[in-house]
Amino acid sequence: MTGEIAGGAAGRGKVSRPPFEIGTEFVAAGTRRTVALPVSVLSDHTPVAMSAHVIHGRRPGPVVFVSAAVHGDEVIGVEIARRLLRADNLDTLKGTLLVVPIVNSFGFMTNSRYLPDRRDLNRSFPGSQKGSLAARLAHLFMSEIVSRCELGIDLHSAAIHRTNLPQIRISPSKEDTLALARAFGAPVIVKSKLRDGSLRQAAQMQGKDILLYEAGEGLRFDEMAIRAGVSGILRVLRHLGMISAKGVARPKAASILTSHTSWVRSPAGGLLRSFKTTGGTVVQGELLGIVSDPFGEVEKEVLATANGLVIGRTNLPVVNEGDGLFHVAEIKAQGAAEATVESLIMQLEADPMFDEDEII
Repeated sequence: MTGEIAGGAAGRGKVSRPPFEIGTEFVAAGTRRTVALPVSVLSDHTPVAMSAHVIHGRRPGPVVFVSAAVHGDEVIGVEIARRLLRADNLDTLKGTLLVVPIVNSFGFMTNSRYLPDRRDLNRSFPGSQKGSLAARLAHLFMSEIVSRCELGIDLHSAAIHRTNLPQIRISPSKEDTLALARAFGAPVIVKSKLRDGSLRQAAQMQGKDILLYEAGEGLRFDEMAIRAGVSGILRVLRHLGMISAKGVARPKAASILTSHTSWVRSPAGGLLRSFKTTGGTVVQGELLGIVSDPFGEVEKEVLATANGLVIGRTNLPVVNEGDGLFHVAEIKAQGAAEATVESLIMQLEADPMFDEDEII
């Protein structure tokens, strides 16, 4: 896609802002363009590229990236990116927005979380030019995208056969990102440690902030997860002064902040009957489900180990001993947490920015 941002024809010749350079391309101020960044060549000589859509505003402002499908099977982020690029607010963008809907095109094409060599791209950052395929792709993303930006919003979902409540994850040591996370307006903000080789860790080593959005399930669309992602990104851009406030509602409730989460694991192998789903509150000792053998002769109760909110769970009824069943964020105010989740979901359902033809 190429073209001028709305208003680009007015005042032509008065643009003093320099073009945005990425790869071998120069994107003029007041225009938008999709740029292909060469990654590799497949064994059958088919070229593979990472495509970035650049919206370079006529007026100066922050440079922000939005990325999705670092894990190839996490398709919710791709749909969030698609809807984001259609938002009218971007026509008068201040600053520059880079949107990479599919970072790991290898995994995306094969419905796989991983690259062809079975490496996890999100454990391969910052990468290198002469390393494995994962290392080279990570290096390309860092050098062409992250290095040019001040902030990133990285979109993820749970692994296949699991689902996540919409949540933002931030580094415990980066308090400055908390205001951005609150502006996003997801039901939950999780302060989580950085993992070695992750995009968040590599970006922080360069002094760049990353908001990591988790929602929904791998290889599946979830309408509320998609709406929460699109709304959240637009709210962050509004918070940064990059877009107008028109049509971008502030969250009606404050996100729930937590610093500790844990998995309740299966006490035995068998068939799981779940009594709790994402967004529900639990108290320590509460019955979350029952695992029984196929004959119904042996049953094991799955009990909550702490007071909290279910922010993730398995979707599979067939479980092995030790499998993670319920991901619980520890919180204190049980009633307030449930009301927060309900309020934010109702706001998304009523949001006028989502037309009926967008409903999946």
